[in-house]
Amino acid sequence: MTNDRSQGRHRRTKKDSVANNSSTITGDRGLQIEEPLIFEQGAKGRTGVDLPAPTDESTAALGGLERDKPIGLPGLSEPEVVRHYTRLSRNNYAIDIGFYPLGSCTMKHNPRLNERLSRLPGLADIHPLQPESTVQGGLALIEQVSNWLKILTGFPAVAMSPAAGAQGELCGLMTIRTHLMARGDPRTVVLVPDSAHGTNPATAAMCGYRIESVPSNQRGRVDLNALQARLGPDIAALMLTNPNTCGLFEEEIIEIAAAVHDSGALFYCDGANFNALVGKVRPADLGIDIMHLNLHKTFSTPHGGGGPGAGPVVMTNELAPYAPLPWLLREGETLLLIEHPERQAKTSFGRMRAWHGQMGMFVRALAYMLSHGGDGLRQVAEDAVLNANYLRVGLEGKYTMPYSGLCMHEVLCDDEFIKDTDITTLDIAKTLIDEGYHPMTIYFPLIAHGAMLIEPTETESRQTLDQFIKVLRAIADQISSGDSQRFHRAPLHAPRRRLDETRAARRPNLRWKESTPTSPPRK
Repeated sequence: MTNDRSQGRHRRTKKDSVANNSSTITGDRGLQIEEPLIFEQGAKGRTGVDLPAPTDESTAALGGLERDKPIGLPGLSEPEVVRHYTRLSRNNYAIDIGFYPLGSCTMKHNPRLNERLSRLPGLADIHPLQPESTVQGGLALIEQVSNWLKILTGFPAVAMSPAAGAQGELCGLMTIRTHLMARGDPRTVVLVPDSAHGTNPATAAMCGYRIESVPSNQRGRVDLNALQARLGPDIAALMLTNPNTCGLFEEEIIEIAAAVHDSGALFYCDGANFNALVGKVRPADLGIDIMHLNLHKTFSTPHGGGGPGAGPVVMTNELAPYAPLPWLLREGETLLLIEHPERQAKTSFGRMRAWHGQMGMFVRALAYMLSHGGDGLRQVAEDAVLNANYLRVGLEGKYTMPYSGLCMHEVLCDDEFIKDTDITTLDIAKTLIDEGYHPMTIYFPLIAHGAMLIEPTETESRQTLDQFIKVLRAIADQISSGDSQRFHRAPLHAPRRRLDETRAARRPNLRWKESTPTSPPRK
């Protein structure tokens, strides 16, 4: 018999169409076409390009490494390939399609002006291996972004090379470790709140530290007493997110910073949620020593986009000598990149990636900064917090929230309101797909049981938020009515039905294999 490669994934069939009162011959629905794997569409001998047969001369250059059997690629014509990937692209969901309420992600509109500027030839055509004398304008742009980041955060120094938030975390911990080694202080433990993003402990572990968790109090903030009780000569740093991943401001952060510094440790802040503070609070004024920033969150550069992002790290003067190479320095009218640990950079921990950041992201971030100005960025934070609290109030009475009072940029719900039903947080997320919404972040942070974390950002309109609230409240009403079957079967209207997630996790099928013919029965 053939192997079942579905992993529980239900493909649409004519039977499904009949069940939905929309029988079709193909199983397709309207212009949503059922798309097989590209290997399932291929046929031997079919091709979109004609290549000459290899000659003895061309194969000789391979030194005996030429193929002795077919490579196994699918055979398709050019129109078939174009249609396949175009159809797949129509199943993508993106911020340009609809509301993207992922908590702790800040999925907001990317202004088209920023995209247009990033494609200007003088900026888009710069190569990182050009001589410095030919890219002074590019270096000046990086310097300008750096200055904006230093002003907004209150820190005197910044490392621009990290390619994303997680690498920014790594940069921060490596800088701290190098500083501690330089002062002959071999500390071994990093403290991480129990509400933190998983990259925090992972980063500390990569740097060779042992991780210990700091509990949260009943208000969803760091338990100051528990933190103070654990601080000691073995603690290298505290990694804390503010606002934290419950969407709450750490109101005792000044006391936390003082306690950390009194123990001789350093205070690292995960700046992923800086969008809620930009223009309102300077993190350096809170006693933080070093912090990374996600340009895609606060300054609206694209998420991913087929290449690295940007996760600059701001820091104190005490830590600046240990920051990674390259360093950008100005000598009169000339900008220099210090590429090697010489002269001023002898104490640097070295290079962590090949290039000095990501030029395309710097262009977009600067365009965003200049477009908004300082007052506009402050309004970004205010509107982000306002929208989150508008959602919070709109969901009250239908959804339960583990922590009362005002939130910052995101609102956190738990599953207390469905504890007496057979409905789960996952069921609600899958039902939202049927309603045309990308689900919110679920089951994170871990300290909230059945968590649903929603971040509307500042770019969503009141109309959008009202519609989302209407849908979520209607879902809660349907749960109360006992209509559990709809939730267990959702999504019903997506191109694919729900996975058997246990099976997919334990027996993943990550490679297509041609089905083997069924063996004839024995006589």
